[in-house]
Amino acid sequence: MALLKAARVADVPSLDVVVPDHLAAAARVLADAESAAAMKRQQRGAGRRFAVIGHRGKGMNALASPDRRLQEVKENSIRSFNEAARFAVDYVEFDVQVTKDVCPVIFHDNFIVTEEHGKISEKRVTDLQLEDFLQYGPQNKQGKNGKPLLRKMKDGRVLNWNVQSDDPLCTLQEAFEKVNPRLGFNVELKFDDNLVYQDEELTHILQAILKVVFECAKDRPIIFSSFQPDAAQLMRKLQSTYPVYFLTNGGTEVYADVRRNSLEEAVKLCLASGMQGIVSEARAVFRFPTAIPKIKEADLSLLTYGTLNNVPEAVYMQHLMGVNGVIVDLVPEITGAVSDLIAVPETDVEINDLSGQVAKDAASTPNFTQREISFLLRLMPELVQ
Repeated sequence: MALLKAARVADVPSLDVVVPDHLAAAARVLADAESAAAMKRQQRGAGRRFAVIGHRGKGMNALASPDRRLQEVKENSIRSFNEAARFAVDYVEFDVQVTKDVCPVIFHDNFIVTEEHGKISEKRVTDLQLEDFLQYGPQNKQGKNGKPLLRKMKDGRVLNWNVQSDDPLCTLQEAFEKVNPRLGFNVELKFDDNLVYQDEELTHILQAILKVVFECAKDRPIIFSSFQPDAAQLMRKLQSTYPVYFLTNGGTEVYADVRRNSLEEAVKLCLASGMQGIVSEARAVFRFPTAIPKIKEADLSLLTYGTLNNVPEAVYMQHLMGVNGVIVDLVPEITGAVSDLIAVPETDVEINDLSGQVAKDAASTPNFTQREISFLLRLMPELVQ
């Protein structure tokens, strides 16, 4: 993975560029969004608060990256969630799977990778009992050593899961009990793209997750999300307390299931099933900016994820275009940049928590000149690549 850097447009020497024709749509969306936002601010005195969500806590672990910030603290851990809470994040996002003995645990990869008797082995998370799952990596009990926890890269390499601040694997219940109560939870319902799930199996998994949520959530804001269309639809049918968002690459990758292949299909799915929002790969928003007004017309919330969200200017452009929030890895840098770029009046102390609770909005103030915006529109195709 390339080095991720929170860089500002001011660091780039020349802004004298012309916006190419194929980015005219993005410029129009941006202009329309600005006009609409100005009208809303006049009518209501404020614009919607822009949410920042910590990816797997304070950020994912990219073990092969030269950027040490992506190996600071173990992803999807209690420590990572509470580290994120030290900054101005509204939610932390994490991945939930259900063990063989029906316990929801927080872990991203489909397989636990370890070394046994000098050989690398893989065990599917959902095939493990909870007791076995928790034996990998550092342990809560002092003096007890866990089994080696490795990670398999997309290119097939297996690396030691080394981070500067390690922490044990955890359950969903532990997260509710031990994580700062001010943080909302974006619970991603994690499923293997290579498996086919029957409705009965999906129901069994989702009900196990809902049991913990209903017993432990209390007043904590919750969002459910999933790349698995059937799981997302089913979660919406099983409960109406918490909003459900459909996760999509937005056409940046192609799948056999057409519902996953575009923002247009995502909108159709959400409207057909009553879901409340979409979480899109950020690149899709810049590649297909005309989808944003359609998402807004459908009264859906729009969040984004991806490495582009580690670039402050890309985040701010999304804010101008009407995106409601971003999931980020570089939590300190992006929360700081958002605070600088998007001013929040001190009088508006309530936050829009994205989960349907009544909240006041906060005003926003653009800080980019037209030349800077033109430069950003020219830069975006390179960032997207």
